[in-house]
Amino acid sequence: MAYTKHSGSLRRTLRREAPSTVGLLADPEDFAAMTRYPSFPFEDHLTYLHQVDGLLRSLSAQGIHTTVVLFDSEDYADYCAQTGLDPDSPDGRTRFTAELAGTGAGLAYEGQPITDLVPLVIDETVRQATWEYATLLLAGLGPCADCGEEIGPATFDRATRILRDLLAAAGPGHHHLVCSVPADEEQLTTVLHADGRDPAEGPPETGPPFDSRAGLDFVTVLAAGLATRGPGGLVLRTTAPDRPDRVHAWRLDRGRLRPLSAAEVFNAYCTDAETGEPVPPEPGVDYCPGYPVDDTDPHHPADPGGRTGPGGDRPGGPGGPPGGGPGDRPTG
Repeated sequence: MAYTKHSGSLRRTLRREAPSTVGLLADPEDFAAMTRYPSFPFEDHLTYLHQVDGLLRSLSAQGIHTTVVLFDSEDYADYCAQTGLDPDSPDGRTRFTAELAGTGAGLAYEGQPITDLVPLVIDETVRQATWEYATLLLAGLGPCADCGEEIGPATFDRATRILRDLLAAAGPGHHHLVCSVPADEEQLTTVLHADGRDPAEGPPETGPPFDSRAGLDFVTVLAAGLATRGPGGLVLRTTAPDRPDRVHAWRLDRGRLRPLSAAEVFNAYCTDAETGEPVPPEPGVDYCPGYPVDDTDPHHPADPGGRTGPGGDRPGGPGGPPGGGPGDRPTG
């Protein structure tokens, strides 16, 4: 009896040290697609979310580390077709969820209410997909037609220097940066928060945000925009005590990050991107010109693929500021 109790205690200890992964059907359409499988036990999305919330709380109460991943019904059907698994089975859903755990797009459960968790998991999945797309884009550019240096790594280093100089010149305060780059299949958008310091201290070389995942994402997307020499834009908004917020902006144009004038920044932020109608400026915001942070791009793709030409007069190209319009303005 003592041995049995001891064995049970050991198994419970091992269970606490075995992490769990929960696949979350965050989108109602994905949930509806799964209800066509008779083995799927839920019929109502809100009831399903409530049960997932209870499961996560139960696992947390047992001391079990849990990662939540986004469960996509179309990807699931493709996975089952490729592996020969029955999609109408708990085994198929379990194996697919285990595969998702290895993608790096999961979010650690830390007691968040399910209403907060759903958008966080979606954002994390989009962030991972954006970084992967930008990384593959950079990796496929090949060597410079003039000097033979690999364009991807060289442009990544250049984008890192640009970010360093942006933050150094922005000075003290909390900085919110948004970079948006149109790609063939989707809009690549990345956001970075950073705390600035006095320009007299010189530009930071390491530490946040350069050694953070958000910093890596931001530099990768910016590098992709620079290397493909297409349109895009970057906005920096600084919030500091006892002074108005400051907004600066740049546009990507043929491999360069070109500063916008104060008037161009104002027009970009005070024009509805869809209708072209003017919108009121935000109170307590100064629309400031961008400042020089980029030198001439020394590298030229062997095959630009038509990715040349200006991105228009607004950051983000003809579509307006990064994020798509005034409704997505960076806020402090």
